[in-house]
This record gives sequence, C-alpha cells and structure tokens, in this order.
Amino acid sequence: MSTSAIVTSKAPAAIGPYSQAIRAGSLLFCSGQIALDPATGAMIEGDVEAQTRQALANLQAVLEAAEVGLGAVVKTTIFLVDLADFQRVNAIYAEYFPGVPPARSTVEVSRLPRDARVEIEAIASLA
Repeated sequence: MSTSAIVTSKAPAAIGPYSQAIRAGSLLFCSGQIALDPATGAMIEGDVEAQTRQALANLQAVLEAAEVGLGAVVKTTIFLVDLADFQRVNAIYAEYFPGVPPARSTVEVSRLPRDARVEIEAIASLA
C-alpha cells in the first residue's frame, strides 16, 4: 500500500518529526492537534473550550487539505490534562460533529505538548 503525507499551511506545522496526516489507502490518519495558531505557531489564549475549538479547527484544516471534512471522520481520540473538563469539551465537540458522531476514546494524560489542555487526533475515511 502506498502512503502520502498531507501538508497544509492552514493548520500548525508539525512541532516534531511527524506529518500532519498520512493518507494510506482509503484511510486518513490525522496527527493530534492542539490549540496552536497556524499563523504564528503559538498557543492561543483561553480556557479549555477555546483550546478545543482551535484544535478542532486545526483538525478540520488538515481534513480539508485531504479534500474531505469532519463528516469523513470515523474515529477520534481526545487527550485531556484534566478529565474534569470532559463535559466542557463534549459540548464544543458536539457542535463540530452533529448527527451521528464518530467513534471516540477520551483519556486523561499527565501533560501535553506546549502545556495544552486538550489534543484531538482522528482517522477519516477517504472512500
């Protein structure tokens, strides 16, 4: 199976040795997105809701670079620094995935890059 990288300036550049997303057959594997401003590469100001919105906007930009949208997402994983933020993140997440949402896992972690409060990764169908 051949693979190809997806790269867009509308989402933050990778901050390590990884791709924003990899197309593999009929699937797209999107790296985790945190609340970095794509223009500056800096973390945005704001609470977990603001960070969730930015992470999802970044994820959406990567998906659009692969010529799909959030509706193509079949699985997400959400990483939270504090599981007490679960309901707040859910409320924002539901705005981006109306109708039948993708399968999902949510886990609490001790720390995220750039001290983000939330990170979201996704797998999407290209078929």
